[in-house]
Amino acid sequence: MATNVHEGEHPAPRRGSNSGSSSTSSATRTVRAGTDPFLVVCRCFSFITAFAALLCIAVNILSAIRSFKNGSDVFDGIFRCYAVVIAIFAVLAEMEWGFIFKFWKVLEYWAGRGMLQIFVAVMTRAFPEYSGERQELVLLQKIACYLLLSCGLIYIVSGILCIGALKRARQKKEVSRDQAVKDLEELERRREELEALLVEDRA
Repeated sequence: MATNVHEGEHPAPRRGSNSGSSSTSSATRTVRAGTDPFLVVCRCFSFITAFAALLCIAVNILSAIRSFKNGSDVFDGIFRCYAVVIAIFAVLAEMEWGFIFKFWKVLEYWAGRGMLQIFVAVMTRAFPEYSGERQELVLLQKIACYLLLSCGLIYIVSGILCIGALKRARQKKEVSRDQAVKDLEELERRREELEALLVEDRA
């Protein structure tokens, strides 16, 4: 009689399935756990550098408009336009887009970025200090220039100390970890689909 009561029941596979589910979930959490603080600091510094480059772009655009509008110095306006274009490359380098590094490999290295940023800062500081109503433009120019100049110097020193190479190595490790998480999630999703099919077959 006891045999008939338990006939058709399969508790063991279900327990094994639950244990497999918990082990997969715990493995996923283990891989996900812990964001690299070094990469977080690098991203924050990249944001500050990009912000400084954007300030330089704004200052150079305002200066170019002033030069062309008043006709006081057309060559200074042309010089500002070149500074804007170069500063845009400095911003794109901080965003670390693949196509930028593909065509300008030197920007992948921190020393190269630092020299570019210093060049943009010097170009921004080069225009004359206007008197009178444009003192706010001069103040903005000084802030943007010295901020980007400081970032460029930090990049050059860090590049010499091979900190940029350390960042790239940790980025590759982070990408591998993210790929492992995706693979684990895909395996878990397929396991759940197979369990659903087994339940349907038993029903």
